[in-house]
Amino acid sequence: MQSFGAPIASPGLTSRQKAAIIVRLVLNEGIDLPLHSLPATVQTDLADEIAKMRYIDGNTLQVVIEEFLIELEQFGLAFPGGIDEAMRLLGDHLSPEAAAAIRARFGTERGGDPWATLAGLDPTRLTEILLAESPEVAAVALSKLPSQIAAAILGKMPGPEARRIAFAISRTAEVPPAAVVRIGRALADRINSAPEPAFDLAPETRMGAILDVAPAATRDDVLEGLRETDAELAERVRQAVFTFADIPDRLDERDVPALTRAIEQAKLITAMAGADGKTGPAVEFILNNMSQRMAGQIRDEINDRGTPAADETEAAMADVIAAIRGMEAAGEIKLRKSSKAA
Repeated sequence: MQSFGAPIASPGLTSRQKAAIIVRLVLNEGIDLPLHSLPATVQTDLADEIAKMRYIDGNTLQVVIEEFLIELEQFGLAFPGGIDEAMRLLGDHLSPEAAAAIRARFGTERGGDPWATLAGLDPTRLTEILLAESPEVAAVALSKLPSQIAAAILGKMPGPEARRIAFAISRTAEVPPAAVVRIGRALADRINSAPEPAFDLAPETRMGAILDVAPAATRDDVLEGLRETDAELAERVRQAVFTFADIPDRLDERDVPALTRAIEQAKLITAMAGADGKTGPAVEFILNNMSQRMAGQIRDEINDRGTPAADETEAAMADVIAAIRGMEAAGEIKLRKSSKAA
């Protein structure tokens, strides 16, 4: 132990040295300490003490720990002041429904800064809100938001609306501060009172995911019914649907090898062996974008397999699509948008 220097005697330790020992001990146990929340000067002093210290013997360490525990028992418990601090403390521990209810109840009534609330929103969501307001209100909002956020919002707006709002910004010099506060609170309250969405994905995306793996007859019947009642929705759903026949249109050629690794070969062969005139191009697309050796092997297995039953083919094709969707959800591939018209 001579290389570590002489042990530090317990009576000679300062409070900062004891703090350094405790921090070193806690970090050694793999516990994440929020040291970044301390004042910069405290962080600097702590780093200095840790850099200067060497070996601490077991007895000294035990004494420091016992002193720390005694002091810890003398502390009370402080609660955050106000609903804003309470929400920050609870964070992700609240359900989306509870968080939305709390925001709706309190909003900015407790004196919080509405512009800070608005600045924390997704620019796409803010764009939707401001497009529903007058150019004058939108101009005040963009003037109060950070420039980077305001620029992102303006860039998401259609050209005519963006120009009208940009012109209205030049006329905001005389807007009284009280009006700016009222506008901020009104916009924040509008967001707080909006119901929390129950689903993360758009309806057509969810319907498309269901129809992906539905039997072909069911899928065609649902789409036809949608066309009769809402042609625009039917087209959005059809664009979201991804079937075996859509593989050449939606899957990148470079992702075919990844597909062959993600799906059991027996299921892939069953799907390909049962292909008809509509799904045949997908089979050729897959075979043409893998190694010649593997393509030849799969062609031989397809010939040996024979034509499976229709329900077996549909189930295998659904498994292939599920594998592709799984890779997409994992970020391993990115599907192209459909180029086909309804």
